[in-house]
Amino acid sequence: MTVTLHRCSGRWVKLAHPCWTVEKALIDKGIDYTVVTSPGMPWARHKRKALIEATGQNVFPAIVLEDGTVYREESADMAKKIRAGELGSSSPAQ
Repeated sequence: MTVTLHRCSGRWVKLAHPCWTVEKALIDKGIDYTVVTSPGMPWARHKRKALIEATGQNVFPAIVLEDGTVYREESADMAKKIRAGELGSSSPAQ
C-alpha cells in the first residue's frame, strides 16, 4: 500500500510535531508513502491549496489512501492506528 501524506513543509521539526508524529509512524511501520507539502509553509489555513483540493480539509496532517479515501484525526490517534496496522480499515476523514 502506498499512501500520500499531506503535511506542513517544516520537515526539520521533529520533537512533538503532529506532522512528524504521523510520518514517523509510517516510517516505523514500513508503509510506502509520498509526501505533499504546501509551499512556503502557509500558516494561513485558507492557503493550503493542495491539502484542501485533496482532502476537503485545511488541517495537517492528513493521509490519502490508494483508493482515494481521506484519513484525518488528531496526530496521536493517527499514529496509534498506523502502528496497530489499522490504516485503511475504516479510516474516515474526521
